[in-house]
Amino acid sequence: MIAVVDYGAGNIHSVARALAHVGADFEVTSDPSAVAAACGVVLPGVGAAADTMRGLRAARVDDPVVSAIQRGVPYLGVCMGLHVLFDHSDEDGGTPCLGVLPGVVTRFPDGLAVPHMGWNQVRPTADSELLAGIPPGANFYFVHSYFPQPSEASCVLATTDYGLTFTSAVQRGSLFATQFHPEKSGRLGLRVYANFTRLAGQTPAAEFA
Repeated sequence: MIAVVDYGAGNIHSVARALAHVGADFEVTSDPSAVAAACGVVLPGVGAAADTMRGLRAARVDDPVVSAIQRGVPYLGVCMGLHVLFDHSDEDGGTPCLGVLPGVVTRFPDGLAVPHMGWNQVRPTADSELLAGIPPGANFYFVHSYFPQPSEASCVLATTDYGLTFTSAVQRGSLFATQFHPEKSGRLGLRVYANFTRLAGQTPAAEFA
């Protein structure tokens, strides 16, 4: 079972619909034991870093999520599910995050309209099972005012341009996360969820085989 972590916020329903469409066996849950037992973990997210961290801690799913990542359980973070992986976010006056990946999350510089919202191109910088079948430069849907700055270039999976070049996807082992929202990105976004379903040891629907 893939655990879709419900911490009281996030784009839960759209993610659940996408996973159902690709034939995943999943459960939306705030139960720490369900997260600990899952074959894959999805952490969706919209909103602010401080609220996200408070929600994760209040539900007591922060430690199970980190433990699952450390054990090599496939993880997919979306938007805030990407941001909270880093050491620190500048949002909300500064928010300590999960510290799984070294680096910080910072706001787009003055002069750029925020949020960065709408379709934009995603350019992979490395081969990845998560992005299998996704053409280079494909358009995905974004909504964010902050972006990650990883300290280790080796974890950068894709980049996007918006006044500057920023990291729009990361990978380290079985950990994957995207700044864009696959669940709002049509057929190619469903392909991302189908690929993750396969990474979690499940067989996606025939149309995504």
